[in-house]
Amino acid sequence: MDGPVVLYIEDNADNRMLVRRVLMAEDFVVVDCPDGQTGLAWAAEHTPTLILMDINLPEIDGYAVTAKLRDLPHLVRVPIIALTANVMKGDREKTLAAGCDGYIQKPIDVDLLPRQILRFILEAQARS
Repeated sequence: MDGPVVLYIEDNADNRMLVRRVLMAEDFVVVDCPDGQTGLAWAAEHTPTLILMDINLPEIDGYAVTAKLRDLPHLVRVPIIALTANVMKGDREKTLAAGCDGYIQKPIDVDLLPRQILRFILEAQARS
């Protein structure tokens, strides 16, 4: 049985590999995209259970990608979680204002990440 589908938009290959390994070990299905345009194209055709969004992406940053994802009707209820190294005062609020539903800072806690993702999924399902 397939688990929840997580779209991870992240330009750093090492980060993508780490998150993929951590989540797949907990029966998540992970689709990773190396940039915002690729992530947008995939999301236009599919409906993931949750989207993990790096903020510092080349060409089109995570704030802009989040806004474009929020414009897709089939993704309105899909939680978008910022997974970012931006941890300065105000960064969390800026991600939420951009349309993200939550915020996880890097470096990730590999033991905690699957539970954090599952919590965001369950919260989104409870709102639906």
